[in-house]
Amino acid sequence: MNTHIDSNIDDAAAGSLLPAIRFSIISILVFGLLYPVLATYTGGLLFPVQANGSLIMYDGKAVGSSLVAQNFVSDRYFQSRPSAANYDPRAMAGSNLAPTNPALRERIAESSKGIAARENIAVTGIPVDMVTASGSGIDPHISPEAAKVQVARVAKARGLSAAQVQAAIEANTKMPTFGVLGQARVNVLQLNLALDAITP
Repeated sequence: MNTHIDSNIDDAAAGSLLPAIRFSIISILVFGLLYPVLATYTGGLLFPVQANGSLIMYDGKAVGSSLVAQNFVSDRYFQSRPSAANYDPRAMAGSNLAPTNPALRERIAESSKGIAARENIAVTGIPVDMVTASGSGIDPHISPEAAKVQVARVAKARGLSAAQVQAAIEANTKMPTFGVLGQARVNVLQLNLALDAITP
């Protein structure tokens, strides 16, 4: 009697195991292979620029991405925000330092002095995004205010008028999405390329 019951249990277990294996195989094929391939193909078809990294081309060459900040050091160029990730998209990270952390305050104070000297402005006139890193560490944008304080330096280095440089800023300023989401922002790489088109 017990042998018969045990045999029925074994048969039931074997009968339920096969459908589970089939379901697992189908799930792996559909969600691990078919769906990613379909999503990648559809994304590339509908959004070809974004799917390929939102690359910015200049003279037929990729010079960067509209999504990733770069470190510009020449006086001819507008400067990006500081980066806690050293402008490396593979190491995206913000600073873990709290606003009350003495190390952060010291870094901001030191950066502020350097910016004030470079731009010939008072420390109190420095926009906050010029001395603070973004959450990702690679935000490619600065505020129009941060761009404005750099106009005199860039114009002088390029031999342009302040009005010409300001016009380039305005042409490369994006307003809040749908008028309410986010803030007005300037893509630093696109702005610098626009200026290079005027004074290579």
